[in-house]
Amino acid sequence: MLVISFADAILDSARYTRRHLLLGNGFSIACRADIFHYGSLFAQADFSDVPEVRAVFKGLETQDFEVAIRALEGALRILPAYVADSAAPQAMMARHAEALKDILVQTIAANHPAIPGDIPDEKFWACRKFLSNFLAPQQGQVFSLNYDLLLYWTLMHEDKPFEGPIQLNKNDGFGNSEGDPLADYVVWQGEVGAHSASVHFLHGALHLFDSGSELKKYTWVRKGIPLIQQARAAIATNAFPLFVAEGTNIQKKNKIRHNAYLYQGFKQLTANAETIKHCFFIFGHSLAQNDDHILHRLARGRFAHLYVGIYGDPLAFDNTRIMRRALGDRLITSQPDAN
Repeated sequence: MLVISFADAILDSARYTRRHLLLGNGFSIACRADIFHYGSLFAQADFSDVPEVRAVFKGLETQDFEVAIRALEGALRILPAYVADSAAPQAMMARHAEALKDILVQTIAANHPAIPGDIPDEKFWACRKFLSNFLAPQQGQVFSLNYDLLLYWTLMHEDKPFEGPIQLNKNDGFGNSEGDPLADYVVWQGEVGAHSASVHFLHGALHLFDSGSELKKYTWVRKGIPLIQQARAAIATNAFPLFVAEGTNIQKKNKIRHNAYLYQGFKQLTANAETIKHCFFIFGHSLAQNDDHILHRLARGRFAHLYVGIYGDPLAFDNTRIMRRALGDRLITSQPDAN
């Protein structure tokens, strides 16, 4: 496959009417690999309540939470075929799979940078310049698969001094609550809000909380308290952020279909993928099968072109695997420097 630079990919994509971005965990790893890499999360996680799950990770030779969750949920379904009295181990596997989801959320919240000031301005400015290729006026939309706050913080960050403003369309479909417009949070505005939004968190995020009657977005400007502190306080009371942490792509798809916000974002991605004169970029994603519920929508789409980012040596094992998963007539682009 042809490997081109990110700059050349942007020039090439200028022939299309809209340029969209699917953002993966590589975006966060590029900023703070010590926090956002799956291996780092494993090292920082507290498994004291479910010590048995360490053996699951060891047996699978992975530190990927999603792989472990998927293995547990798959094993509990086939165990009855091999064990006569499997009710007790099945219940334990189900309980541990759910516990891993909670541990993942708690670990991300506990180790996340506390405030935007913990990240150098230069990183935010570089990311804003990168995102301007997709969120500039009359451009496209960004679909994030990440749970953390880095994208949100980047959208809220002030522009780099002396170089002029970088205008980003940061509408995410949230606004004042009709019942309490002065509340210290904003709420999702429903399907109408989804249609006008340019930023979609397809798997939820650390600042989004489902209260049952409405989906809340915590903000600093409304409460004057850093978002991480708000999220940690909510988790301490057993209120968890909206996360899609299921193990398989089928389970993720089912979770998305049963949440209005997630499903509307999914539908927006699908609608853009069906538009012939649009193009998509994928950044920081390995094209792993556990996100096939998203990737299949792109593969079946009618949009004109897909640009897939790779990092490092194109002949490295991970990159050749990504290339094999990509369609043969698509362009593979080198990853831009968003550090």
